[in-house]
Amino acid sequence: MKLLVYSAKDFEIPFLQKANSGQHEVKYIPDALDTHTAIKAVGFEAVSIFSGDDACLVVLEKLRDLGVKYITHRSTGYNNIQIKAAKRFGLKVANAPDYSPNAIAEHAVALLMTLNRKTHIADRQVHTYNFEQKKLVGFDLFGKTVGIIGTGRIGSVFAKIMHGFGCKIVAYDICPKEELTERLGVEYMALESLYAQSDIISLHAPLTSQTHYMLDKTAFEKMKPSVLLLNTARGAIVDTRALIKVLKYNKIAGYAADVYEKEKGLFFMDHSEKGIKDENLKALLSFKNVLITPHQAYVTKEALANIATITFDNLDCWEQGIACENELGYETLVL
Repeated sequence: MKLLVYSAKDFEIPFLQKANSGQHEVKYIPDALDTHTAIKAVGFEAVSIFSGDDACLVVLEKLRDLGVKYITHRSTGYNNIQIKAAKRFGLKVANAPDYSPNAIAEHAVALLMTLNRKTHIADRQVHTYNFEQKKLVGFDLFGKTVGIIGTGRIGSVFAKIMHGFGCKIVAYDICPKEELTERLGVEYMALESLYAQSDIISLHAPLTSQTHYMLDKTAFEKMKPSVLLLNTARGAIVDTRALIKVLKYNKIAGYAADVYEKEKGLFFMDHSEKGIKDENLKALLSFKNVLITPHQAYVTKEALANIATITFDNLDCWEQGIACENELGYETLVL
């Protein structure tokens, strides 16, 4: 099968090449998929895309007209793909679920530890030979209450890690896991109670019509002013404008995220020379108690290898005419 890989990054291509083993004819391009670059898929039966690519209705229609039949997504979340439109155009779409829950959960812990213990600030200080400690005060994680929103694969791993720190864990999920309650003492509760009790809140829910802007002005008002908020899920779960306001007036103690609600055209690219125009992102980055990483939680050797393997497994299933377990169900509509 001829495959065009959009948004191909230099560091991931070797993993994809190894997983392919020469079976499929593959072309790698750095361009993101959008209305302008869809034409590059002419002559290809399948395309592979990433989180920053735009698979909206117009783009999907263009891909269909060019002869594309399959889309394999190198990510778990697929809110950038209009699934109903794909079905309408006869396109089969599969994602890469469960490629490494550990990679994402561990990055959330890295964000928490950095934001709390201010190691990023300390590093900058000592590089200028400033060895003062007055701006480096944090707190012990032991005994703190950690609220986890979404206890799927990633949220469950995060819960296990926090349990190892000696934290009390509370959670919200539409499908509570008894094993987490039995093994880790996780207490499931309503969102309002979680907001009110948590010293740390970590988001691990998918982006759906129900979770879009779940953390809005009303939600922030229920939280402790000392809470630290972590987001390694999807940016649009948090209302950015509401977040900026609570940060401005010290209504929460800090925010650390690996995602942003408007990543298209921003993330996965170098803007260091020309800068950026997104005023909300600029505002977030202006706060000393905000830590943003560029959607890098998946960038581990293990995760990249698993994503590559799943990508070509999806293609193999389609080519062989057998059921693809990762093919997305069209009854679910995500934003």
